[in-house]
Amino acid sequence: MAKRQIPVIVLAGFLGSGKTTLLNHLLSRSGGSRIGAIVNDFGSIEIDAMSVAGQVDSMVSLGNGCLCCAVDTSELDVFLDRLARPAARIDVIVIEASGLAEPQELIRMILASDNKSIVYGGLVEVVDAAEFTATRERHPELDRHVGIADLVVLNKADRIGDEAREELLTTLAGLAPGTPVVPAAYGRVDPEFLFDRKPREERNEAIRQLSFEDLCTGDDDHDQDHHGHGHLHAGYESVEFASDEPMHPRRLMEFLDSRPEGLYRVKGFVHFGVAGHRQKFTLHAVGDFLRFYPSPWARSEKRATRLVMIGSGIDAPALRDGIEACRDTAPQETDDHSMWGVLRYAQS
Repeated sequence: MAKRQIPVIVLAGFLGSGKTTLLNHLLSRSGGSRIGAIVNDFGSIEIDAMSVAGQVDSMVSLGNGCLCCAVDTSELDVFLDRLARPAARIDVIVIEASGLAEPQELIRMILASDNKSIVYGGLVEVVDAAEFTATRERHPELDRHVGIADLVVLNKADRIGDEAREELLTTLAGLAPGTPVVPAAYGRVDPEFLFDRKPREERNEAIRQLSFEDLCTGDDDHDQDHHGHGHLHAGYESVEFASDEPMHPRRLMEFLDSRPEGLYRVKGFVHFGVAGHRQKFTLHAVGDFLRFYPSPWARSEKRATRLVMIGSGIDAPALRDGIEACRDTAPQETDDHSMWGVLRYAQS
């Protein structure tokens, strides 16, 4: 009997679309399947990897760059070899690409892999329903990414009205004829869309696989975008911030409320020193959307603030000075009322 190959799924989508949220959902609903993950953050503080760590069965984290540029096929094979080794007992591998990666390149790398234990398992493109129009204007490449996807997840579909959602579903159907489009909120999709949780003989092959021929007939614009100055992350800059001191909630909210137009994505963990509010606050901001998610700190976890800010045309020094000014140097004097602005955006 032939040895079963491990499917490698590419999880792609532009900044803030909800890829890490979707991956965490898959990990918690895997139905006993063991998932290996390759997480590729854009920025040297690996917030996405920190979010996934502890839930995944085995993980390789690649920080500070775009996976499709940072490694070649042989280097990717090293990571795939690590996850596909028999001792790891992994059932499926998910590559969570940077929000600025080129998915077509990642797929080519997987198909060119020398590892006989893995097989390409499809491209899942995560689309932000609330930011679709704005993202499409900034990145016309979105149409091509949707067009080559094996599955499109219309995430944050709960944040738009029924009429707008139907119009968007029609648009996506036109961009990717015959490709399943699944509306979702908070990345909650049935894992069966992405990988098998049933015996192979009971499998229903519902998702179209992208062939090598499909990939080799890409348009000329892609080659210029990827190898020239037009590559997706060429105009983006990442600003990292870390502080062992707690943050002042009122000053932080003033900073977030006045963030510059080019600052598209803010993510990470925030530590406040206000009595009664010293739990971990996970911060997620994309476009005009802002939300805090409070949760307990792990017993061994250091209480500190770790943020990554990603934008285009931003004044990085001014941005760094602005967030530095949000430190709370006298938390014992900060009153409870200062948390009201944070709690207004908090979701348990």
